Amino acid sequence: MKLIGLSGSQVGSKTRTAMNKAIIKVNERYPDIETEVIDLAEYSMLFSDGRHYLDYEGDTGYVTQQLMAADAVIIGMPIFQASIPGALKNVFDLLPVDAFRDKTVSMLVTAGSPKHYLVADLQLKPILSYMKAQIVQTYVFIEEKDFHQKEIINTDVLDRLDRLAEDTVVLSQTFEQIRESQYDF
Repeated sequence: MKLIGLSGSQVGSKTRTAMNKAIIKVNERYPDIETEVIDLAEYSMLFSDGRHYLDYEGDTGYVTQQLMAADAVIIGMPIFQASIPGALKNVFDLLPVDAFRDKTVSMLVTAGSPKHYLVADLQLKPILSYMKAQIVQTYVFIEEKDFHQKEIINTDVLDRLDRLAEDTVVLSQTFEQIRESQYDF
C-alpha cells in the first residue's frame, strides 16, 4: 500500500507541520505502508492546460504520477480567503476526472479562524466526490491557536490526527479486501 500526504499550499508551515504529524502516525501504526509527503511548496508546478497528466514532465509530472499511483491520499490544506488554495485546485485540474477512483482520501485543514470550519465540507468534499474518491468522512480541523513555534500543542488535535491516520489506512485496506474478494485475486 502506498499513502501520499499532499500538503496543498505553496506558502506557510502549519499545514506541512500537521501533515508531517499525520504521516508519522501512519508510520508508527503501520510500518509496512510506503509513505511520502508531497509539499507543493517544494515543487514548481505548471498550471493545467488540458493535457493528459502523463504528458507533463518535471515536478508537475512527478506530483501527478505519484498521486495517481497512490492507494490512499491525505490531503492537507490551509484556508485562504474562505476557500481552498489555488495550488491545490491546480493539482485537481491536472488530474483525470476519475483520478481518485479506488483511492481512499482523507483531509486535514488548517485555518486562522473557526469560521472556516465548513470549507472542507462545502468545497473540498464535492471535488473529491466528483473525482470518485472514497472519502474518510471526518477530517481534522486545526486552528492557529493549536500551534506554537511550528509544533502542534493541542493534544486533542494530535489524538484526532492519530484517528485520521487509522481511519485512512483501515478504510483503504477494507476497500482493497472487498475488491479482491469480488475478483478472486
